[in-house]
Amino acid sequence: MFLPELTSSTNFLFKGVILVGYELVLLAAGQGRRMKASKNKILLHLLGKPVIEYALTTFVNDADCQHIVLVVEKKEKELIEAVLAQNEFAGKVPITVVIGGKERQDSVYNGLQYLKKQTGVVLIHDGARPFLEANLIKKLYQKAQRTNATIVGVPVKDTIKKVVEGKVDQTIPREELWQIQTPQAFQISFIQEVHERARQEGFFGTDDASLVEHYGHAVEVTEGSYMNIKLTTPDDLVIGEAILKMKERGN
Repeated sequence: MFLPELTSSTNFLFKGVILVGYELVLLAAGQGRRMKASKNKILLHLLGKPVIEYALTTFVNDADCQHIVLVVEKKEKELIEAVLAQNEFAGKVPITVVIGGKERQDSVYNGLQYLKKQTGVVLIHDGARPFLEANLIKKLYQKAQRTNATIVGVPVKDTIKKVVEGKVDQTIPREELWQIQTPQAFQISFIQEVHERARQEGFFGTDDASLVEHYGHAVEVTEGSYMNIKLTTPDDLVIGEAILKMKERGN
């Protein structure tokens, strides 16, 4: 099996550890063009901390998280290594740092090659979603142990219209629409096979669950949180700071 590039100096994997919980592929290799920033959005600071630190902290503190595969941009490897070292994350959970691919799907594929188990559950999460909470991870992981694929999302709140050439084509019943988030959870061997097939056939989806759907498999949905937003545009940073301040107040 082809193995993507592994950073030789940052394989934080503990030797001989028997993994009993889930493994995590944490994506930190995005370009973030819509953020209009001079660097990767996961390295931007929110209340004095880089964005990626929030997700890392949540997963490292989860007793079920047994191994993290952190997928990064090659040019940002040293910067992310510094975040890991400063917070001693690798001393709490084994972390393997690998280099991402051209597209998100390529990065996930790369990360999946470095899981330590062939069975069990893997969670795939976008590092640009820093506000997920431990109870959501627990709920997702518990459900994932009973199904091949389960994802988190929230029902849409707004009226959704299909617009063609500037004109409304139809109004879509929002009762049928969910806004999908990460983490997404899968049985390891199942999602590896799905990604391998998509890679061979040149099929690209918008998320990992879309690959599963494309090949005719069921995907279950667990209700997530409206605060589990993805930082995509500059406005999201303002919302993100508000969420963090609310959390600090214990609301």
